[in-house]
Amino acid sequence: MDITTSPLHAGPAAGFDQPFEMLVACHARMEHMLDVLDRLGEHLATHGCDAQARSAAADILRYFDVAAPLHHQDEERHVLPRLRELGLAGVAARLRADHQVMEHDWARMRPDLQAVADGRLQAQQLPAARQRWTLYSTLYRRHLAAEEVHAFPPASAGLSAEQQRAMGEDMARRRGAPYPAADGAP
Repeated sequence: MDITTSPLHAGPAAGFDQPFEMLVACHARMEHMLDVLDRLGEHLATHGCDAQARSAAADILRYFDVAAPLHHQDEERHVLPRLRELGLAGVAARLRADHQVMEHDWARMRPDLQAVADGRLQAQQLPAARQRWTLYSTLYRRHLAAEEVHAFPPASAGLSAEQQRAMGEDMARRRGAPYPAADGAP
């Protein structure tokens, strides 16, 4: 059984010139990585730290060490301020608090995944690790759903093409990626 079952880093369904669509596409990749995390716990219980488990743990580490923090920065730089401008400071505060909890929880569970990636997680450590992973996954999924329902629609409504372009350019720049040219060429 392949833990990942599908490509971990499929290309985005949208580019930086569609910043909110790109945020939603990132959510789909996050959901996939959370699914991999869920399957990893099951796999470890049966197979231990075999090559598939080590590879899946390394993929999870890479994603939540690099892509997820950039995504949170996108939201904190562009979505949360917009929500505050629109009188939705409570929504912005809750989402920011979620980010802080997720960062804390990631720091607590990262050593578990590093131990799996290194092939040294012991069977007696797995139940506590899986509990941390389940709590993280549950919070993350609730957070993603809240953003898609309560944050992205109002934050994106009424943004001018110039505002969307500035947002997309910032997102691309922080990743060291090119912003699409007007003719579609990078």
